[in-house]
Amino acid sequence: MLRQRVLTALVLMALLLPTLFWRDPLPFALLALAFCAVGMGEWARLAGYQGLSALSFWALLWAAIAAALLWLLQQQAWQMASAWRWFWLACSMAWLLALGLSLPKARLPAALRHPLALTLLGFLLLQAAWLALVQLRVQGALFMLSLLALVWVADIAAYFGGRAWGRSKLAPSISPGKTRAGAWTALIATLFYAAVCVSLAPTYPNYFSRLNTQFGGFGLAILVIVLLVFAIAGDLFESLLKRAAGLKDSGKLLPGHGGVLDRIDALLPVLPLALLLLAL
Repeated sequence: MLRQRVLTALVLMALLLPTLFWRDPLPFALLALAFCAVGMGEWARLAGYQGLSALSFWALLWAAIAAALLWLLQQQAWQMASAWRWFWLACSMAWLLALGLSLPKARLPAALRHPLALTLLGFLLLQAAWLALVQLRVQGALFMLSLLALVWVADIAAYFGGRAWGRSKLAPSISPGKTRAGAWTALIATLFYAAVCVSLAPTYPNYFSRLNTQFGGFGLAILVIVLLVFAIAGDLFESLLKRAAGLKDSGKLLPGHGGVLDRIDALLPVLPLALLLLAL
């Protein structure tokens, strides 16, 4: 399993790195579009669709809408109008509503148990995450990576913190592997990471130095906590979807890692919220 995970990670890096630092954002946007389209098919599967034709339909429809939005972005020189802040707000509120109605009771609300309703929700949320990712890439590869790394730092810290001190489970009925100690370790690690990012601002302007300029040090700390909560909740929400569907992984595209959604679940609610914060 470890060998599979390492080999898969190396292949992904070989695909991703050339697009990250290319001057034109288009190659990265297209690569992200392809992966998210696969993620849309996986979401439809978790929502209850089984046949290959149905999964392909949702994936291709998602890709067609994303391609149209990509063309629109190019016509606008990759910049979104200020009105998009309402889109980020709507998506963040949709996430907040879905998480708030699902996680405390460890089950999906009745309104989301129908495959079509849950699939349409995923359609919107994946479009929002992809658009936010492209907008972050437009502002620079390091700018984008500084935000993504927050989720990676939290994940690594939670893993080792849970292994070392984890006794009490965070959400045993949804994801038995997650612990409260892991969440606290992730909190400490992400606050430290954000502070490091701010200190590097003169040389490497990044997402957290921008937030620090907008909201000050105390405001930055509060927003890092909010982003972390969204990341943990996004991970738990996908675990809830898998549990409801009776599946271990969202897909099999990435050997040793599962599906695309298994790799980006924590990022999905974080990305539109991150763009909303920049637009405030």
